[in-house]
Amino acid sequence: MKIIIVGGGKIGATLIESLEGEGHDIIFVDCDQKVVDEMNNIYDVMCVCGNAVDNDTLDEAQVSAADLLIAVTNSDEINMLICFIAKKMGAAYTVARVRNPEFNDKRMEQVKQYLDISLTINPELLAASEIFNILKLPAAINIETFSRRNFSMIELSLKDGSHLDGMSLIDLRKKYDLNFLISVVKRGDEVYIPDGNFVLKCGDHICLTANFIEIQKLLKTLGLAKKQSKSVMILGATTTSYYLAKMLLRSGTDVTIIDKDINRCNQFAEELPGAVIINGDGAEQEVLMEEGITSVDAFTALTGIDEENILISFFAQSQNVPRVVAKVNRNELASMAEKLGLDSIVSPKKAAANVVTSYARALQNSLGSNVETMYKLMDGSVEALEFNVQSDFKAQHIPLKEMKLKKDVLIAGIIRKRKAFVPTGNDEIIAGDKVVIIAKSDDQKMNDLSDILR
Repeated sequence: MKIIIVGGGKIGATLIESLEGEGHDIIFVDCDQKVVDEMNNIYDVMCVCGNAVDNDTLDEAQVSAADLLIAVTNSDEINMLICFIAKKMGAAYTVARVRNPEFNDKRMEQVKQYLDISLTINPELLAASEIFNILKLPAAINIETFSRRNFSMIELSLKDGSHLDGMSLIDLRKKYDLNFLISVVKRGDEVYIPDGNFVLKCGDHICLTANFIEIQKLLKTLGLAKKQSKSVMILGATTTSYYLAKMLLRSGTDVTIIDKDINRCNQFAEELPGAVIINGDGAEQEVLMEEGITSVDAFTALTGIDEENILISFFAQSQNVPRVVAKVNRNELASMAEKLGLDSIVSPKKAAANVVTSYARALQNSLGSNVETMYKLMDGSVEALEFNVQSDFKAQHIPLKEMKLKKDVLIAGIIRKRKAFVPTGNDEIIAGDKVVIIAKSDDQKMNDLSDILR
């Protein structure tokens, strides 16, 4: 597809990288010549320097022939205006980044309808939701959800002394009579889509899929269940912090937010009356100790500086805080922090890229079994995709054990009439189902459910 991306920065660059990797024809637009030159040097994309609110700039970017325009500048209002103009000039679909909490769900739906915007993305809200899910299930490193949370995938790290060490997956399923599936294993730099003979080892990172109730039962059985976080300390009064604090307060969690900007503190104190707002430099260990970091259930670093988030998160871990989560956008820093042992890392730009990439795949699809949700797992080497099954899917009513799947493809879950389950070889796929597929992303690109078949 021909896709126009307006706006550089972390989100714009991540979208270019992700969508270019999908084989789309990308045109990048920004009004800053330095940003345009940088993108032109890094990526193999057409670049246009100019104000995308101007018709001439959009004409130069060939907006009338665009299948999709994505506006991710720093201004919500400009993003929405660009989408409105682009749609009037012939763009088929538009996506706008809208971050301001003032645009609540009801108001946003009205704006989308009035301006004919196809999709809005809020990276900070996506990141906050991801952190909230992790804090609800503290044993998990990461959590992804499908079909409106009916089905989940959690990432776990097998620590020394784990009950699963040395156990094959087939023996694991026999021992624990629960409906779950270990769908991905990362061991060192190698990533596997395992079969039943695969033997787990301490140090493995595993992705486990099941409905949420089954996951809770399994973690309890394995002795991995931990109490949900009832007190959370947040470093940084950022937009992500605001969204996360709202979710936590709504769930009855005690929230403390620390920031050195007195104006941000005053704003948060007014907007979040249930939270404790501390004006202080959270990069200073004395401040964190004084505010009780050793007694909280969880700590999350959400400042705008990756390095600060990583370092203070390691300090929180050294103080034996049960759950630590850091916001890190730079890929190289996230990878390094993970290898050094940081509990959980969340990236707003990756969360947004996942949403937009899955949306682009759904638009590109012509067979009907559209991608509804997509996540990149294990440093992007594996994809988890949720498909809607339409009546023209040719492998309906065939037992899964008889279905001829491509290599490194796994059917991890089926959601049928709001009931989610891990299928057996005797189960079948039928129209109306939602199906969760796990596949190595370097082997094939899944646009449609039929792509899983040989």
